[in-house]
Amino acid sequence: MLGWIRIVFGLLIFAFGVHLTIFANIGLAPWDCLGMGIAKHTPLNYGMAMTLVAVTVLAIDVALKERIGFGTVIDALLTGNFCQMFNSINPFPQNKNVWVGVAVMIAGFVFMALGMWVYMKAGQCCGPRDALLVGLGRRMKKVPIGIVEVLLWSAVLLCGWLLGGSVGIGTLISTFGAGLVMQAVYRVVRFEPRDVDHKSLLETVRALKERSAKAA
Repeated sequence: MLGWIRIVFGLLIFAFGVHLTIFANIGLAPWDCLGMGIAKHTPLNYGMAMTLVAVTVLAIDVALKERIGFGTVIDALLTGNFCQMFNSINPFPQNKNVWVGVAVMIAGFVFMALGMWVYMKAGQCCGPRDALLVGLGRRMKKVPIGIVEVLLWSAVLLCGWLLGGSVGIGTLISTFGAGLVMQAVYRVVRFEPRDVDHKSLLETVRALKERSAKAA
């Protein structure tokens, strides 16, 4: 139970970071661009559009037989809606200063990294998009994972742009800067994501059943 609370709290921090990158108003990250593009052409708001995207990606992860945990499912269902909540309650007017936007976007990256640190320590697997990247990387073994990520993000960004999502200098900053900020934050908090022992849905359910049996 404590692990699931950690996941939700971490996703809340992560979503606040995503909200800041949107509020920066200098161009959206690829996945957010896709979500905004879908929202423009459907009755869905941004949060529901991102939830739809996440659930679709989750279905692809399952089809690719990637490791799925409770963290993956909770991420798919909550993160987009948390972002929408922050977007809706933000009392500040739309930012129109590029340099303020850059500073706000970088702050957003810091919160995103902190959120990932909090929820990944629960060991309940990564979010749907990260699982998709890993799945594609395993099927393109001769291609460096960084190139696979660029190809994936480029495809997502193209779809978002065609749907009318906002693209600008912030898009480039997100594509190339988010990972650097994340790595810097992880060094400060002394966190190595690859050392986390993630448990799948079935492994978690089995552990809960064993715990219940012992308690009885």
